[in-house]
Amino acid sequence: MFQTLTASDGHRLDCWMQPPDGPRRGGLVILQEIFGVTEQLQGVARRYGAQGLEVAIPALFDRQRRGAVIPFDQAPVGRDLMLAASVDAAMLDTAAAVAALGGKVAVMGFCWGGGLAVRAAQVLDIACAVSFYGTRLQTYLDTPLRAPVLGHFGLNDDHTPADVLAAARAALPWFEMQMYPTGHAFANDARPSYAPDSAMLAHQRTDAFLALHLG
Repeated sequence: MFQTLTASDGHRLDCWMQPPDGPRRGGLVILQEIFGVTEQLQGVARRYGAQGLEVAIPALFDRQRRGAVIPFDQAPVGRDLMLAASVDAAMLDTAAAVAALGGKVAVMGFCWGGGLAVRAAQVLDIACAVSFYGTRLQTYLDTPLRAPVLGHFGLNDDHTPADVLAAARAALPWFEMQMYPTGHAFANDARPSYAPDSAMLAHQRTDAFLALHLG
């Protein structure tokens, strides 16, 4: 269900909250693709909630258009909202979600949110971060990581070409990267790009990574 959070600059935003199944073992903030807080992303929250994680998905587009959820076949609309968004403001909203969860918290992001997850590991007090095919990585190489990051990338993803990944590896030694024989958005089971075998393996590796850093 959605709750309202208040960021440190006074901005109020919606945030999808998924309670844990059984005893709580930590918190997880999930950062959106360029499509908003979609039903598909809520399904990801349920997956991790079933593992005992309390999950929050802040609506990062609320500063541009409150309640924006973009159909997957209208990517240019989401791209325009993303380009109008400020990374610093997105970090304020992410920090509000981290604070709402409390305790040990990890940040996970997909596409645009995957890049923001890297930034969160640089500027926020979190246990770790997971980046699923994070984009715009070249803009996040200016600051050392404060927490370890696990990244999942497709070998055929033109959003994250080999030179960009190499630069990220060189600049951010705590950035562990796993590669998959697929393209962009391979873990989104509501899009034609979905690659179930790669997605399953990526989530299994994520499970182990979260268990290591969240307990």
